[in-house]
Amino acid sequence: MSHYPHLLSPLDLGHVTLPNRVLMGSMHTNLEETGDWNRVAEFYAARARGGVGLMVTGGMAPNREGGVFPGAAGLFTPEDIAHHRLVTSRVQEAGGRIAMQILHAGRYAYGPECVSASAVKSPISPFAPKELDEAGIEKQIADIATAAARAREAGYDGVEVMGSEGYFLNQFLVRHVNRRTDAWGGSYANRMRLPVEVMKRVRAAVGDDFIVIFRISLIDLVPEGSTWDEVVMLAKAIEAAGASMLNTGIGWHEARVPTIATSVPRAAFAWLTARLRPEVTIPVITSNRINTPEVAETILEAGQADMVSLARPFLADPDFVAKAASGRAAEIAPCIGCNQACLDHTFSGKISSCLVNPRAGHETELVLEPAAEPKRIAIVGAGPAGLACAIAAAERGHAVKLFEKGAEIGGQLCLARTIPGKEEFVGLTDWFATMLEKSGVSLRLNTEATVRTLGEFDEVVIATGVTPRSPGIPGEELAVSYADLLSGRVAAGPRVAVVGAGGIGFDVAEFLTVEESPTLHPEDWRREWGVGDPAQTPGGLADPIPAPPTRTVTLLQRKPEKPGRKLGKTTGWIHRAALAAKGVKMIGGVNYERITPEGLHVTFGPGRETPTLIEADTVVLCAGQESQRSLAEALKAQGITAHVIGGADVAGELDAKRAIDQGTRLAATL
Repeated sequence: MSHYPHLLSPLDLGHVTLPNRVLMGSMHTNLEETGDWNRVAEFYAARARGGVGLMVTGGMAPNREGGVFPGAAGLFTPEDIAHHRLVTSRVQEAGGRIAMQILHAGRYAYGPECVSASAVKSPISPFAPKELDEAGIEKQIADIATAAARAREAGYDGVEVMGSEGYFLNQFLVRHVNRRTDAWGGSYANRMRLPVEVMKRVRAAVGDDFIVIFRISLIDLVPEGSTWDEVVMLAKAIEAAGASMLNTGIGWHEARVPTIATSVPRAAFAWLTARLRPEVTIPVITSNRINTPEVAETILEAGQADMVSLARPFLADPDFVAKAASGRAAEIAPCIGCNQACLDHTFSGKISSCLVNPRAGHETELVLEPAAEPKRIAIVGAGPAGLACAIAAAERGHAVKLFEKGAEIGGQLCLARTIPGKEEFVGLTDWFATMLEKSGVSLRLNTEATVRTLGEFDEVVIATGVTPRSPGIPGEELAVSYADLLSGRVAAGPRVAVVGAGGIGFDVAEFLTVEESPTLHPEDWRREWGVGDPAQTPGGLADPIPAPPTRTVTLLQRKPEKPGRKLGKTTGWIHRAALAAKGVKMIGGVNYERITPEGLHVTFGPGRETPTLIEADTVVLCAGQESQRSLAEALKAQGITAHVIGGADVAGELDAKRAIDQGTRLAATL
């Protein structure tokens, strides 16, 4: 009997039957832009070997003006087609199927040649688009159809036409951008002409025996967005125009509502797909924050969708489907929705990877081959760096002993998982525990390694992490550290001053102001962020009604800049908005003078002006960390060479991405 009978059941599309209901959704990885097509091919082939039913590439530009940035990949020349044929043949040899996403960015294109329905600049781009005339619109339609035909020539099994997330076709649909008064604007029948015509021309270009997915926006989450009646009208017209399937798109990139970050509830928008499904006869795919086979199975069993789209979970684990099918779901490396190595990298022009799985996007150069000479390896510290190193080293055949002086594994992850909205970290520590057992690592909890006990090993790895740094404020003995607060060793009073406004300070402020995480309660989360019903308000926006804060919190930093400016590129705004909704005061440019029972005394600027008392019952210190490397230094004094990784190597923010990457890369070389 199948562990997930709905998820693993085939899906008949007429000319082809997919082996299961799992779509690997589109992710732009920047791999195509490297020009290393073997690397691109291996990235997709690894996921094909892992059993996914159908995968979709990152967005390929149909023309230069439609590329998400200058030089974005597309199918423009015979050489391009040959490169893509390498990818499709590698995927198909591995037993997989792959569709190419055609993405015209419209006004989101980061360049001066961008075009759109009207000359309305996007708030996330410095470039105002050119309003297309009739000939310009025809060119875009023709270029998209040509891209589809070239995708078939390159061996793809299908294409996905990107019509959501605020990109080009979506821009024509809504009055928010489309201010036209001609036959391409005004009434909804006119505004939807472009995507419908594109679909007709794409289908004509590729024939009937080819998968054509249309990515449709079910809730725009921007002012003057589509109504639900308009969404249904478009869905029916797109079906009639020849689409094989409809894939769910949620929110525009400029929306004030998060849609895929870790604080978004799992399957938060599947209710919209469920509402659309009875309106059409073709399969409907749901997406966003589906990261376990259990969540996916529940959606399909309830009849909310015909297929589920998982994107970033296939960065975390390319074998997601194979493990689910063979009863090994506990071994699936979990996507925690952090964005740190995927979307943050994408929007910074770097290769997208994964915090949990640093091999993602690096399959050809970060290889865990069997060790030529298995060694006895001691690893000290079961935080993310030590755990990643231990599991990878054991996978290569080494005999690994992992020492942890505490009573549980996880290190700083155990603090992160206490933050409201970061519950996914619980699954990450559980996965590490599963993989330690499976890989045969000898775990020694409540055991402090010493120079003497480490002398018998061939290799020693120090991953002892960090300790909170003392900021040297007079009276700081009256304060508490973030580690003591988050671990539950101390509690905070009703008025709190937080010293340090980096990632830890923001997490602590969230911890202090939220009583019950809305991430665990979708209705509360929608109310908190103002997610309404597109059947009642265009675009599905409502007035946010955040729950009242549980404490009064002031967040302070020494740097004279906006607090939170250096948070994650794609998630920082979420943290800033969440704290603002809780009334957290954020103050930069302060000097910490002293801590007294009355609170925190500060001044401002180089002249230490305007003495101010921040009244507080509790002062929490989030002023950075110091590397814990005394054992490494003691080993060195005895002539024992040790590898130092993670926080013990570099004490920065609680950077699990760097720690796991460093631990894995070291293990690959031992």
